Amino acid sequence: MIRKAFPLLAAALFAITLGGAHAQTTAPPNAFERKLEKLDFSVSGVGIYNNTVTGTVVTYLGANNQGQSITERGSNTLGALIAIHYIAKPYVGLEFNYGYARYDDDFTGPGVANYFVPPNSPEFQVQSKVDEYTFGYLITPPHLVLGWQPFVSAGLGTQGFKPTPLGGQELPEKARMTYYYSLGLQKNYGQHLGLRVGFRELFFLAPDFGQNYLTILQHATTMEPMAGFYLRY
Repeated sequence: MIRKAFPLLAAALFAITLGGAHAQTTAPPNAFERKLEKLDFSVSGVGIYNNTVTGTVVTYLGANNQGQSITERGSNTLGALIAIHYIAKPYVGLEFNYGYARYDDDFTGPGVANYFVPPNSPEFQVQSKVDEYTFGYLITPPHLVLGWQPFVSAGLGTQGFKPTPLGGQELPEKARMTYYYSLGLQKNYGQHLGLRVGFRELFFLAPDFGQNYLTILQHATTMEPMAGFYLRY
């Protein structure tokens, strides 16, 4: 419950503080306000493009289909990304990301069709909600590119794959360690508003939802073009 409410609480706190800062524009900023001026809060829409991986079910877990080939592919969809940036200096910064998407993981191949899929169905499909929580190091070089400020970041965290009640095959939630990088451009419009566009790529083990008959231990990637706006104190 707390993790689901965090993005909304962060947005509310940001808006309240921003309102207070605006009301006190006639007074010089104190030390705390100078720290807040280095923060921004962004909301972006992202495209979710998952790759396809193929591997054999690992033999040491004792599944009935061990050694058989399985191909896994996450479907493509749209999602959302909420980020908090703290820019201490142009080459020293931090970011926190919360991402949300909902898509299907499709499992096909001999390791699926020969063991637990009805003959008239060529795949085993798991629909899940995917929550990303990542932290990273952020660089925002001071040199502009066609009037836009570039940024680059990289970091790590986790993604939680939570099967949905209807399409999730009653499987449990599974978390995966996730590494990422991002790059893009941003531009201020006024004192408190800006636009941000970019590209992210996430790296993680293909989810198996805790089921040994789906464990192929192959690294998957998600590519995410993004565009949105940010608010600055």
